[in-house]
Amino acid sequence: MIAELREKFNRSFEEKRYNQFLKDVWQETNDEEDFRICETPIFIDRKLEGKLREACSQILYEIGKPEFKEYNSSAIPEGLHVSNEAEHPVFLQIDFGLVEMDGEIKPQLIELQGFPSLYAFQIFVDQKIRDHFAISDDLTTYYGGYDYDSYIKLFRDSVVGDSDPENVVLLEINPHQQKTKIDFYLTNKFIGVKPVCIREIFQRGSKLYYENNGTETPIDKIYNRVIFDELNREKRDLKFDFHSDLDVEWIGHPNWFFKISKHTLPYLHNEYCPHSIFLSDYRNSKIDLKDYVLKPLYSFAGSGVVIDVDESTIKPIKDRQNYILQRKVNYEPILETPDGKAKVEIRMMFLWNDEPVLVNNLLRVSKGKMMGVDFNKNKTWIGASTAYHYK
Repeated sequence: MIAELREKFNRSFEEKRYNQFLKDVWQETNDEEDFRICETPIFIDRKLEGKLREACSQILYEIGKPEFKEYNSSAIPEGLHVSNEAEHPVFLQIDFGLVEMDGEIKPQLIELQGFPSLYAFQIFVDQKIRDHFAISDDLTTYYGGYDYDSYIKLFRDSVVGDSDPENVVLLEINPHQQKTKIDFYLTNKFIGVKPVCIREIFQRGSKLYYENNGTETPIDKIYNRVIFDELNREKRDLKFDFHSDLDVEWIGHPNWFFKISKHTLPYLHNEYCPHSIFLSDYRNSKIDLKDYVLKPLYSFAGSGVVIDVDESTIKPIKDRQNYILQRKVNYEPILETPDGKAKVEIRMMFLWNDEPVLVNNLLRVSKGKMMGVDFNKNKTWIGASTAYHYK
């Protein structure tokens, strides 16, 4: 961390300014605050930034090997395969917890996903932080030389391309009720793609359509934000067959939700990736359960994760091939705040057209046992934000 910037931010912080910042952000949702935004971003020094980049590079190298295609061919659960799979995901997220190892702060992989994140919200929150707090022009949240304008162009090119934006939809279940709806609205603002509920899509032959301002409009591309475990829980009656041979281009093909996911973790072997195995392999291993967390493969946002694992935890589980055990990552509380130190998790965000390009990041700050809301109730200086580093 850049100590002098941390100290300066904390010293100059005013609750009134923070509240005005929040008001400015949430006017995009008519003042509905759907998740907590942290009082502060973080400021990363060049050494830690270099380690984050190196960790990403090693993971990309491993998932780029030809044998990874064979490995991930078993990742998609039966009955959930979608036709016309792309060669690679359009979106890639790699989440790291920051830990102390060998006397220095290092990133350790928590999860990764071939699925979209808050690509619109993260550029917006950077703008709003700069509007309300003193952030030097020498600092950026972007990578690869991107800035606000060039990032939006890349985002638009990745999602819309040569299509008319009205023929591209952001697909979600009840988008206006999702906690991330601000990202959907900002996506519409920045690149002209509307959020559309999956129940409003209908099929004729192999083509998909939706009602756009009262006009039946064909869909050329789907910016897919549907989480499959949520879709299965909802059991909605759809007006189209998700799994038929549709004449549509998936921007973020659904199969990559599974192919780059927690299923990938046991495949990765480098200094930035904690040891992971499938629960079905536990009996043949020599691991101590107390050193591991249990994660279901196909859940999202921390759902179903068990931190304190013992034999009684795993005994009732029948489908052990659908769970992994991952060595615990002991987050180091490295973020100095006025009411105590906080733990940090950083999501490195890629757009993958011809090749994966690191473009931005997302920050989560916690003072609880996990990053989730349930572990941070009644706490301050926690929540979502962004990480700045020197250009």
